[in-house]
Amino acid sequence: MTEKLLDNVKRNYYTIEERIAEAASKVGKSRDDITFLAATKTVDAEVINYAISLGLKYIGENKAQELLSKYDKYNLNDASLQFIGHLQTNKVRQIIDKVDMIQSVDSVKLAKEISKQSAKNNLTTNVLVEVNIGSEENKSGVMPDGLLELLDEIKDFENISVKGLMTIPPICDSKQKISKFFDKMNNIFIDISGKNIDNISMDILSMGMSADYYEAILSGANMVRVGSSLFGARNYNI
Repeated sequence: MTEKLLDNVKRNYYTIEERIAEAASKVGKSRDDITFLAATKTVDAEVINYAISLGLKYIGENKAQELLSKYDKYNLNDASLQFIGHLQTNKVRQIIDKVDMIQSVDSVKLAKEISKQSAKNNLTTNVLVEVNIGSEENKSGVMPDGLLELLDEIKDFENISVKGLMTIPPICDSKQKISKFFDKMNNIFIDISGKNIDNISMDILSMGMSADYYEAILSGANMVRVGSSLFGARNYNI
């Protein structure tokens, strides 16, 4: 780690905090109503721990192998570790006792495996259901028109607890376009909330990343996943 890198992380952290507070205020919320989760893919554990020392409370990993390689180095006394990437069913058992939430459930098969492995570990695992809000064929997430069916099928799984929804919208060339996807997602979130489905709670709407977390909050997000704006540009091909 270099002093310059840590200085950048510190400056970025407080800038993000200010922008989250500003966006929250615009929609009548307080800063405490929004969860700031740092997406930590490719980031060294030492840098993550430095961000935690600044006040960061939530971190999210995208890959099971990377999470496992860094797990013993995280300072989790002061932070919650979550899994935010696409999760293969054969990787569930490796991380189930290490994360506080899995944000990327998009099939009955995956939900069933999470419930099964949770039961083996005497756990109830909090999950979010990932929605493919842009209905993109090559992207993970349940299609919007299949969401209710999925929720109905997994609501009785004993060892998972659905806490809300997550989405990653299509790449857009304007804030206005991406806000339309966020608004659509928020409408779905509100609609599901109003149905009061047994064992399904809509506490969390996780959407918005480095380029658009401000707009996501304006559209109803109460959790944002910010990576490069905090840690700087990274090589995702490694």
